[in-house]
Amino acid sequence: MDRTTIYFVRHAESDVSVRDDLTRPLTARGEADALRVTTALKGLDIARVYSSPYKRAVDTVRDLAQTLGLEIITIDDLRERAVGGWVEDFVGFAKKQWSDFSFKLPGGESPGEVQVRNVAAVLKMAAENPGTSIVIGTHGTAVSTIINYFNPAFGFADFYSIIDKTSYILRCVFQGQVLLSIEEIGY
Repeated sequence: MDRTTIYFVRHAESDVSVRDDLTRPLTARGEADALRVTTALKGLDIARVYSSPYKRAVDTVRDLAQTLGLEIITIDDLRERAVGGWVEDFVGFAKKQWSDFSFKLPGGESPGEVQVRNVAAVLKMAAENPGTSIVIGTHGTAVSTIINYFNPAFGFADFYSIIDKTSYILRCVFQGQVLLSIEEIGY
């Protein structure tokens, strides 16, 4: 069975003064970091570029896709967790969610719900792209719940350690629906 390599790219720094999750843009620093993502991944024989539909995720992988002559395929199930409104104490909120994967605010999603839809989307993409390398533009909570699915020891402290890492890149190698390896890619 062929292996599929998936590069998860957490979005670059976004402008948190824009509170609309779907349209929040990158900052100038985020735009510069997106170019660094291109430099890190452009020589890796990427076959497809997928992304969450959120602007900051799409914009983080846009230059890479253009450089490779690929379109960005947006997948709604790759979107970030719906919080249910702006949360001032995000760290406290996240800690509560990581201690109870079913906790959510009214109108929001629990980490467990995010995990189910993200993992299903990732496994589908792995199955549809055997023997290739693909990129997924994603979010901190989304990629953290995916990691937690394959490694339940990955918890709040691990999530919190990557929360400020923008343009965080992970290389995951799948054989079918089995995760064989995972490593952080520096650039």
